[in-house]
Amino acid sequence: MNKKYFFEDITLLITHYNRSNSLERLLKEFHSLDCSFREIIVSDDCSYTEHSIRLEELRKIFHFKLVRAAVNKGLANNINKGQDEVQTPLTLYIQEDFVPENIFPEKLGLAVQYMKERPDIDMVRFYAYFDYPYLKSYKDGFAEMIFKPFSTGYKKFYYYSDHPHLRRQNFTQKFGRYIEGIKSDRAEYRMMFSFIKAKGKALFYT
Repeated sequence: MNKKYFFEDITLLITHYNRSNSLERLLKEFHSLDCSFREIIVSDDCSYTEHSIRLEELRKIFHFKLVRAAVNKGLANNINKGQDEVQTPLTLYIQEDFVPENIFPEKLGLAVQYMKERPDIDMVRFYAYFDYPYLKSYKDGFAEMIFKPFSTGYKKFYYYSDHPHLRRQNFTQKFGRYIEGIKSDRAEYRMMFSFIKAKGKALFYT
C-alpha cells in the first residue's frame, strides 16, 4: 500500500498546450502515487478545440483550476499567468509531459523540508538533461548547486531550467517574470541569467 502524501503548502502548476493525453497520464500518475496538493492549476496556451474540450472533462474529474488563454502567447506567458494564480508558499512547476517516478513524492517531501530549514534556498530542481557541473553534496541524494563565475565551460550557466522544480511563491518577484514575446528557449535562457544575477540558490536532486 502506498504512503499517502498531501502537500498543504504546494500548488502544482502545470503548463499545457495540445497534449491533453499527456496531461491525463500525469494526473492519473499522481493519483496512483497517492500524491495530492493544496491546489492544482493547469495553465493552457489556447489549445486546439479537441484538447480544449478534453481539458474541461479532465477538470471535472481531477478538480483542478483551469487558466485559459484567448490566443496562443507562448510558454513564458503560460507560466506567468499560471503563477499569478498561485496562493501557496511553494509552487511545483512541471510541464504536462512529465511522468513522476514512484520515489518522487518522497523526494518532494524532503525538498519541502529543506526549503523550510533553509530560507536562502529559492528552488529545488528534480530533473535536467545533464548534471550541473558544480555540486556540493547536501542530504539524501540532493546537492547544492554552486555557481563558479570564473570557471570555464558553458554548462555553469544552466543553473535554472524549465524542467520540474519546486520554488517559492515570491520567485518572480525576486528574479523577474518570464520574458514574453520571444521563443521559449530564449525566455528560459533569460531567466537563467536573472537567477544568477540575483544570486539565487538551488538544490539539485542527483
